[in-house]
Amino acid sequence: MKVLLIEDDMTLGRALQRGLDEAGMACEWSRNGADGLDAAARQLSDVVVLDVLLPDMSGLEVLTQLRRQGVRTPVLVLSALGSVEERVGGLQHGADDYMVKPFAFAELVARLHALSRRSLEAPAQRYEVGPLSLDLALRRVTREGNEIELTPTEFSLLEYLMRHAGHVVTRHMLCEHLWEADWEGVTNVVDVHVSRLRGKIDRGFDVPLLHTVRGRGYLIKASDPTAATKDA
Repeated sequence: MKVLLIEDDMTLGRALQRGLDEAGMACEWSRNGADGLDAAARQLSDVVVLDVLLPDMSGLEVLTQLRRQGVRTPVLVLSALGSVEERVGGLQHGADDYMVKPFAFAELVARLHALSRRSLEAPAQRYEVGPLSLDLALRRVTREGNEIELTPTEFSLLEYLMRHAGHVVTRHMLCEHLWEADWEGVTNVVDVHVSRLRGKIDRGFDVPLLHTVRGRGYLIKASDPTAATKDA
């Protein structure tokens, strides 16, 4: 299991990193909110352990930004604030679990394993990237509350892109997902479907969500990446 630890306390951070490594987990440690936000947005971890009180920004603000970007990685919040209001606030911001300091390390490990299992056993039924929402159960897509009508192929395409929100998806990956085949001549077909999808989810809105990354593929993200360019 890969764990991202976002914690500014050097003593606690070192102890947790060492303990998690000894427990068989690969622990990446970010010491402030900005670095932690960047690391979590790459979605290379199975679980995030996030402290609330960080030097540069609130851990809850980190969590809010991650969820707005469509990052669904399970997040366990650590905090010295243990009132019912604080716990509820953390969960309402998108946390999957909440532990109050001080805590038993064995309990932390058990909760991390439980979060990892839960995310594997229960695939997401809803994806969100900024104001764009896709509900798998209802087969419904909305942006800023407005329902968007998609064809079955466009829906599958959008689902795949949102499932990989924040990451570049190549034309080859889309071809295999949509047609279960590796067709060398199908890239133009993929481009046509992406263009139609972009017209439905981005046209009429100030901020584009679906971006073309030249020479690589496509990316869906709430903020405009510097490496990406929007098709005309």
